Amino acid sequence: MKRVLSGVQPTGNLHIGNYLGALKNWVKIQYDYESIFCIVDLHAVTVYQSPQELEAKIRETAALFLACGIDPKHSAVMVQSSVHGHAELAWMLTCVTPVGWLQRMTQFKAKSEEQETIGDGLLQYPVLMAADILIYQAAIVPVGDDQSQHLELTRDIAQRFNSLYGETFVMPATHLPSVGARVMGLDDPEKKMSKSAAGSGHAVALLDPPDQIRKKIMRATTDSQPSVDFETMGAGVRNLLGIFQSFSEWDDDRMRAHFNGLRYGDLKKQVAEMVAGSLAPIQKRYAEIIAEPGYLTGILRDGAARVSPIADSTVELVKRRMGLYTGS
Repeated sequence: MKRVLSGVQPTGNLHIGNYLGALKNWVKIQYDYESIFCIVDLHAVTVYQSPQELEAKIRETAALFLACGIDPKHSAVMVQSSVHGHAELAWMLTCVTPVGWLQRMTQFKAKSEEQETIGDGLLQYPVLMAADILIYQAAIVPVGDDQSQHLELTRDIAQRFNSLYGETFVMPATHLPSVGARVMGLDDPEKKMSKSAAGSGHAVALLDPPDQIRKKIMRATTDSQPSVDFETMGAGVRNLLGIFQSFSEWDDDRMRAHFNGLRYGDLKKQVAEMVAGSLAPIQKRYAEIIAEPGYLTGILRDGAARVSPIADSTVELVKRRMGLYTGS
């Protein structure tokens, strides 16, 4: 089986955009591949994180992976920093990556403009991401459009290393059919829903209680028309319909027949009920996981143990290719 790898930073609150755009699809494809799903905590500390909050968010993120349907008997669920090879390989890849490649990265430019002082980790972030992928020789990496530039850089780094030191890394695919719906912000439907965005009405978190879900969706931005018109609807209405369709999996004809001409208040009520109803079993399972002492720790320990031999093998191969000491 080909190996698939994807991950999420343990920062902010996982929301319905993360679920519909990634987690729901991971659950669907996990049995088609040798699957590794990672909580990328080393990426999180490219900007300051409260240690106590980061530790809690790592566990919360892992529990939500499982609550959404990732099967730990088949898929490895693990924390990036628990496998030391990620950081070790990142250093070796840093040494073959031209600085100019990193300075051209769109996310680095955008994030560096927001901060007074920039840690070097922000610049090196894409090399660490390349290490995450290449250390497991992953062939499939389901990412959204915002990460496609990083994936292209991973391929460039792998190609450069292979040309310098001989064939070492599997090239990850560039066409990724397993990326799901693109969910936009409830308050600004022109921007993708984000874990880091400010504003209480921007996103519906996976752990939001039903009354909060309803409140956020009822306040969502629509447009100046009074009811749904599939020919002229604005971005906000399109986003609400997209959320409903992604949860319900209704086809386009059924969506048109049901929603065309529906007033926005009624549209929002139906979207809110669909979201709250869909998240209820996830929230129930999450509460059970968190309440079971030692269960989550065991899953993460097992996940790291399962992938460590792959990571160790790759790091040793890279060391031998580069002439570094391996002790053998």
